[in-house]
Amino acid sequence: MAYIFDPERLHEIARGAVGLPFEAMVDHVIDALDQGWPGFIETRQDWVFSLAAGATGIMTVLHGSLSEYVIIFGTPVGTEAFSGRYHLDIYDFVMAGEMRTYTEQQYGEAVVTLPGERALLRRGQVKGFKLSGDCWMLEYGRGVVPSSLPIALGDAIFSAMDGKTLLKTVQHYGRQVVRSLLKGKV
Repeated sequence: MAYIFDPERLHEIARGAVGLPFEAMVDHVIDALDQGWPGFIETRQDWVFSLAAGATGIMTVLHGSLSEYVIIFGTPVGTEAFSGRYHLDIYDFVMAGEMRTYTEQQYGEAVVTLPGERALLRRGQVKGFKLSGDCWMLEYGRGVVPSSLPIALGDAIFSAMDGKTLLKTVQHYGRQVVRSLLKGKV
């Protein structure tokens, strides 16, 4: 059992949360994911800072395995950074706010992703991005998830030197990986 999540279904779930107040938006997403993938979703919210490639946001890990992850990620104040280059595809389904991106190939004009829309960072590609204040996304990664950990954890280790954020992130993701492996999901 490798990939269990369908990006189109995740997009549909995220679109269903557009326009809801924050708590209702998060509850809608978690409930819909739990109904669609029972036993594979962490329904308890446990928010942790995400310090990755220059971006500061906050996330709750809803699913983690060696081949997939699902998080709610965002910021109430906005952030801007480099995406990083990964060995996985990363789908961002915007539920509130706005994400602006650019690439080395598309540098003269920002690509704007609004609530209800989806952005895809293909494996091996990079982007510059900026999230508006109150930007919240359902994010799905598909591929070799452990290969993303140096970028995902690098700022917590080397820049912020925040061991607590590092520990919480590893605990949340690690717990989900073990849970998935026990169910036979890689």
